[in-house]
Parts: sequence; C-alpha cells; structure tokens
Amino acid sequence: MIEVNDMFYAKSSDAAIADAGEYGGAVTSILKFLLKEGIVDAVLAVEEGADLYDAVPILIEDPDKVVKSAGSIHFGTLNLAKVVEKYLDGAQDMKIAVTVKPCDAMTMVELIKRERVNPDNVIMIGLNCGGTMPPVKSREMMEKFYEFDPDSVVKEEIAKGKLIVETADGTEKEIPIDDLEDEGFGRRTNCRRCEINIPTMADLACGNWGVIGPLAGKATFIEVCSPKGAEVLEKAKEAGALDLEEPIEKGITIRKNIDNAMVKLADKWQDADWEDVKGREIFSALTEYLPDFSRCIKCYGCREACPICYCDDCCLEAHNGPDWLSKGEIPPSPMFHLERMIHMVESCTNCGQCEEVCPSEIPLAKIWHEVNAKVKDNFGYVKGTGENKPPMGFFPMDKMPL
Repeated sequence: MIEVNDMFYAKSSDAAIADAGEYGGAVTSILKFLLKEGIVDAVLAVEEGADLYDAVPILIEDPDKVVKSAGSIHFGTLNLAKVVEKYLDGAQDMKIAVTVKPCDAMTMVELIKRERVNPDNVIMIGLNCGGTMPPVKSREMMEKFYEFDPDSVVKEEIAKGKLIVETADGTEKEIPIDDLEDEGFGRRTNCRRCEINIPTMADLACGNWGVIGPLAGKATFIEVCSPKGAEVLEKAKEAGALDLEEPIEKGITIRKNIDNAMVKLADKWQDADWEDVKGREIFSALTEYLPDFSRCIKCYGCREACPICYCDDCCLEAHNGPDWLSKGEIPPSPMFHLERMIHMVESCTNCGQCEEVCPSEIPLAKIWHEVNAKVKDNFGYVKGTGENKPPMGFFPMDKMPL
C-alpha cells in the first residue's frame, strides 16, 4: 500500500505517452488516468500558445487530449491557482486535477485556507521547479548569448548550475546560469530568490531530479505528499497506467543535494539583493521603497494579476475609495501600495505575477519577499505551507509579539 512520504521512479505503461512526455510520461499518464476513470471532470495544465515562449492554460476534458499538455514550458509565467479560483469558481462544482509549480501550489494552499478553493475537488500534481523565465527577455537571451534563432529552440533545462538549450536540429549549448543572471537574463527575479523547489505542499511532487541508473532520462521521480496523493498513485498503479519501482538510494541523496544547491543559489541572490540590510525593521524597508512607489501610474495591474487578492469588491475602491485613491493624482499616494500590503501581508506567496505586469518596473516581488521574510521571522509562518491559519488573522493576542 502506497503511503505518504513514499518515493518512486515512475514511467507510463503507454509507449506513446512515454515517448511524447518528458521523463517517461508519468505525469501525463496520471492526468489521463484521472480523467478516464472519472475521478476528475477536467485537467488544468499548460500548453504552448503561439510558440515556446507563450505558455497558456488549457482545460482538458477528453482523456485522449491530455498528451497536448505533455512536456515542460519554463518560459511561461502563469500562476494556475488564479485560473482555479477566478475562472473555475474555486472548483466548487467541478473536480479537477491541476499541474502546479511550487508557487502555484503555495497559492492554492492559501486560497484553500481562505475557503476560496474547495480542496475536496482539487488534486494537485506538483512539478519541481528551479525557476521560470520571462518570454521577451528569453527570446533576446537566445539571440545574444546562445546565438540561436529563438524559434529554433525546442527544449531548455537548468542542470548543474547551467541553462542547457537544445534546438530542433539537435544542437545543444549550455551557459552557467550565474553568468546569464549577472547580465540581467535567465530566471525571473522572484524565482532567483525562491527557496522552495520541490512542491511538497501538493499531493504529489514530480520531477527528474534523482533519477539515475538505467531509468535516467526515462522516468520521473515521484514523492507522495498527502493521503490524496497516495490514493491517486495507488489507483493508477493498480489500473496499470504506471510502472513504479523503488528509487535508488543514491538517487534520493542526489535529489536532496540538487535541492540544497538551488537553495544556496537563492540565498546568494538574497544576499546580493539586500546586502547588509537583513534584520532591519519593516518600516525602514518600506521607506527605502518610496521612490519606487512614486513611479506608480495607478494602473492596478498588480492587483488584477495577483492570484490571491481575495476581495469580491476591492476594499481599495469600496464606496468610491479613500481620497488618495479617487482623486486620480499621478503619481498616486504610496498609500495604495501600503494599504494593499496591509491587506495582503499574510497572503502573498511571492509568485511574481505583480512584478511581471508592472509597466513602471517597480520591484514588487523584491518588496514582497522582504515583507514575507518579516512575517516568517516574527510569526514563524511560511505562506503556502502547512495547515496553520494565517497568524495575524488568527494569532492569539496574548502571544502577539509587541
């Protein structure tokens, strides 16, 4: 019987899926099995839109079409939790399986805590993630550093500290990720600082890290992270959708070492971004960011892009909003950002959606990372993980760190 914390090497028993999917097609087979057996009504995943640099969400209801979502797209910057909450009505009436990066999964957890997503109707299939890359900058990166036609690229992967890119004719080139990011390319800024690479807050955590031996490159490493995940994997195995075997012990160690290396890389970027300011008071930090807030043109893009902003009617606009919001002054008072920060301080999972859409290039992900660090330091609360309630909404007053 499969249990929580069990680990496996997994590959599809369907040769066509194993060939079309990455690393044995295990994730694709799980999704197809869930649909075919009626365990879920639909699968929410990501597919290529116009090209490899255009990641778009896709809702699949036909099991035979699940293969369209096979493979990884690291140039996309989507957060699928927003699709579940906003467009699928929190999956209240539809049972879905959704593929999630760590930030997607963390956002789902926070939405579940706020009863915006029905956890009984959602199965989260987690995908290991070392970071995603902004599409426009990535096309430029392919031309400038790799000397490739961006449209010829068919695959990319971060491995052993390098970004490895492959073109349609089989040409492969690798460049240290540090070199690219020192030049302002590579992963998004919030991804560089992120310390969570394996989505253990999902039901299953899947990836290629740690698959060694004869199955290297031909199987997926799966960690069971919840009773729901254990049940799904058990049923898929019994139905013959997957072939499972125990992982090699050395592979488990390698997976852990890769994760630790990515965490150290994140720590390096955090140190570079904040240098000697760690431990400063949050008000001192916000004062430093006032010049950034002054560039705001009040487009509300950050609010609209946020996957966890949870008011049905925005509190900042209720009853025509406060004076500083309704006067239409440009630049607006920084109170827009400060009040939104107060409202979101225990919710933000630093997925970077706000910074992605900001036309004024305000470093919102950096600001929110520092805010999140203060919440962790003061309350011991890591957003998007565990079952603990958000501290400021549920914190006992007699234990409030005054």
